[in-house]
Amino acid sequence: MEYRQLGNTGIVASAIGFGVWTISTDWWGIDQHQGQSLIKQALDVGITFFDAADTYGNGRGEEILGEALAGVRDSVVIATKFGYDIVHADAQRDGHGELPHDWSPAYVRSACEASLRRLRTDHIDYYQLHNPRMDAILNDALWATLDDLRREGKIRAVGVALGPALKPDRQIDEGREAIMRRGAHPHIIFNLLEPAIGDALFTLARDRQVGFVIRVPHSSGLLEGKFNATTTFDKTDHRSHRPKEWLTEGLVKVEQLRFLERPDRTLGQAALQYILAEPTITSILPNIYDAAQLAEFAAAPATPKLTADEIAQVKALVANNFGIEPQVAATRATSVAS
Repeated sequence: MEYRQLGNTGIVASAIGFGVWTISTDWWGIDQHQGQSLIKQALDVGITFFDAADTYGNGRGEEILGEALAGVRDSVVIATKFGYDIVHADAQRDGHGELPHDWSPAYVRSACEASLRRLRTDHIDYYQLHNPRMDAILNDALWATLDDLRREGKIRAVGVALGPALKPDRQIDEGREAIMRRGAHPHIIFNLLEPAIGDALFTLARDRQVGFVIRVPHSSGLLEGKFNATTTFDKTDHRSHRPKEWLTEGLVKVEQLRFLERPDRTLGQAALQYILAEPTITSILPNIYDAAQLAEFAAAPATPKLTADEIAQVKALVANNFGIEPQVAATRATSVAS
């Protein structure tokens, strides 16, 4: 395993992390026992970075993580997210719908205390605003509260988990402001097929000594290279909500990336190596829902790095949208966003 520092924070984390959303929501079909087992296997292969959110299972994700890491707290980095009102909302999130945000100092402090209890710890290493809009980034009272929590030793570093998906232009604006105004460490979507947000922010981050956490590195599974034209998703799988074009067009792109596969590097591992080529990136959170995936992804940093020619070829494909007509791509993106 490779280990990297989160910007200028002094926090050192494994380059491959473990996000508990796959084991604490009902979108993946994993029960609590499997989740606990996967966390322990992740520790065995050198993973030290674990990411949760108070919304994952309405606190259950943090509870699972707290239970699994109780005996190794001093040797791991714990991240979680806050901002959605999971206490007062009349209804729970439906699919990809959002709960209301509450950025008031009182709610932020109570959310932090609740997360600390569920995580069974006295501090959170990386505390992230969950899908903030610009109003939260500009909210001085919110950031003063976070400064207080940091001085009290309850949090160490502050991040912004930018989202939701399909709003890259907005996320770029929010990311720039969070970096420049707050020195926050962004958590973003970035992969071979969706590089826009990272490409827009990495140079700025280098100048400001800011680090990144990356999610969706395999573009919701496409870049694992195992889907085909007959692949279907169970109705409980969040990908079942996507239009058919997401899969068909994704397969066209993936086939053009097969040159990255080698006997000693899978396509899924190459996708992670592409991300690790960026020095401001601290840790990547692949979706992990079985032991085979965990082993494959955890081994990625030890596989051959992408060459300069391979990276240049990928960038050329992306710049040409893999030969897919721009009008078609625009239509598909609009249909997904709506």
